Amino acid sequence: MKIDLHNKNILVTGASNGIGKGIAEALGNSGAKIAIHYNSNQQNASELARKIGNGSEVFQADLSDSNSCEKLFNEVISRFNRLDAIINNAGTLIMSPMQSKNWVKDWDLTMAINLRAVGILCRMAIQHFQANGGGRIINIASRAAFRGDTPEFLAYAASKAGVVALSKSIARGFGKDNITCFTLAPGWVKTDMTKESIDKYGENHILEGIALNRLTEPKDIAPIVILLASGLADHATGTTIDINAASYVR
Repeated sequence: MKIDLHNKNILVTGASNGIGKGIAEALGNSGAKIAIHYNSNQQNASELARKIGNGSEVFQADLSDSNSCEKLFNEVISRFNRLDAIINNAGTLIMSPMQSKNWVKDWDLTMAINLRAVGILCRMAIQHFQANGGGRIINIASRAAFRGDTPEFLAYAASKAGVVALSKSIARGFGKDNITCFTLAPGWVKTDMTKESIDKYGENHILEGIALNRLTEPKDIAPIVILLASGLADHATGTTIDINAASYVR
């Protein structure tokens, strides 16, 4: 069965590359109109909007700035009128050893993008959905939220654990408003953001830790987002779906 998302308006953050790009493209192929958020790569975002069509548009925002988060959401509503779903995908992965002189700065930046921005956008989405009959929130977390991560990624793991708790709380608190919230927890995903880590550890080493024969790619995550955004799985609200090739089985 092909899922039809025509007449659905969906905001995808961090959509100019990596997981977000794969998600946005797949949602667009199912008929959705996409608000494509980007931080710095306007060219990629604009090319993606043209490829998707459906009236999709691009929106710039630096999600490390709280005011920019609010401005982004308001601009999307101003141009799209309403949203049916938001995919909080944008994130940062900063390698910051304990001895780094920038450790606190790296921690604060990671929390700002990976958790605070998600919280702000979820809050604004909830208020919008309450006034418009409901909607769906899909937050991209990480296997690290449950398994933990290596010492140089303490902030990343902590931020993603926060996203999981936030998502569960939204699901429990706003279901009667016809608002559902889900979390996806990928493991290693082959993207530009993870390139530094993959280069450090080696792809073969990472492959030894998963059950399948290749690293997870954005195309492996996108179909689940389509299902959740469609409303066909609303009674799974509050759940986290692991997409880590059995590298961490809970």
